[in-house]
Amino acid sequence: MECASCDAAIDHCHGTLVVHPEGGFAECTDPGCVDGDRLRHGLIVDCQTLGGGCACATAPGKPLLRQVS
Repeated sequence: MECASCDAAIDHCHGTLVVHPEGGFAECTDPGCVDGDRLRHGLIVDCQTLGGGCACATAPGKPLLRQVS
């Protein structure tokens, strides 16, 4: 299976953007992601929907994945 966005040379990310309501930051599951822009991500979830909860609810300042700017 090939990615249509890759084939079309569209700037995008294959990771999932995890948005945190506390602090207003987002992080991506793709370690190579350089931009947390929502337009680059086909998959966006609220951190509260993660199985097992989110680290931001119990330990502010400790990112669950990798914070992107």
